[in-house]
Amino acid sequence: MAASLSGQLVVAISSRALFDFEHENELFEAADDRAYMRHQLDRLDNPARPGVAFSLVQKLLAFNTPDTARVEVVILSRNDPVSGMRVFRSARHYGLPIQRGVFTRGESPWRYLRPLRANLFLSANEADVRSALLEGVPAARVLPHSARAGEAHPHEVRIAFDGDAVLFSDEAEQVFQSGGLSAFQAHEQERAAKPLPAGPFKPLLQALHDLQQRGQAGSEAPMRIRTALVTARSAPAHERAIRTLMDWHIEVDEAMFLGGLPKGEFLREFEPDFFFDDQTGHVENAASHVPAGHVAGGVVNAPAS
Repeated sequence: MAASLSGQLVVAISSRALFDFEHENELFEAADDRAYMRHQLDRLDNPARPGVAFSLVQKLLAFNTPDTARVEVVILSRNDPVSGMRVFRSARHYGLPIQRGVFTRGESPWRYLRPLRANLFLSANEADVRSALLEGVPAARVLPHSARAGEAHPHEVRIAFDGDAVLFSDEAEQVFQSGGLSAFQAHEQERAAKPLPAGPFKPLLQALHDLQQRGQAGSEAPMRIRTALVTARSAPAHERAIRTLMDWHIEVDEAMFLGGLPKGEFLREFEPDFFFDDQTGHVENAASHVPAGHVAGGVVNAPAS
């Protein structure tokens, strides 16, 4: 019987997102890739330190049981195959059951997201993230300098999402950018009962919802998922966001309508394993408190004409 990832939540992740390879990356950028390969080979038995997305991956993999595979994590990396050996050994050292990987030695690996049917792609390379988003894959550029996730919630995967241009389309964000706050508020109040179009991360939220439902059905799974919407929206524009989630039949556990307040300190209190936002200012503010990633899509990330 052929192997299949059907029915599983598939996370594709680069080696720099999963492990702390920042020193190695500096060597790669300063010299030729053969020096980098020698460096990695010399340290083959020295496990890399956990990276920004390590906690997220570790907890998602805990949804798997000996009888049921619910989550698959695949390394998708610009590393060479020799360096890939250290990645797999590091994963084994930490007890991460990661078996599959694609190593492209400098070439963009995003095209392999198609056969994987990935639900999420995390990478430190912005060009790869943008390519993935154009293919319709939820993707974010991790900030390697982000704070690491805490250990206060060992049995919960905690994920926080921005709203516009992340969970929802950037329709309302375009109004804000062109007309300002008053135009945005009026636009959203007039359309409060009309669901927002889906954004790039709606499929991931749906996949997490489905994973939670399957986990509850199989009581042997020790993990739970807790989600938060963390948005610059405030009343009255909050209503359209809530009604959109209701229309999707997807619940979030917490919602923060911050009206433009900095998000970082609120996220620090929520303690997510990862936070996704499309605006670099919000991501940088969050990164000093929690693991964070930039969703390089929508009107605020459009290339300058």
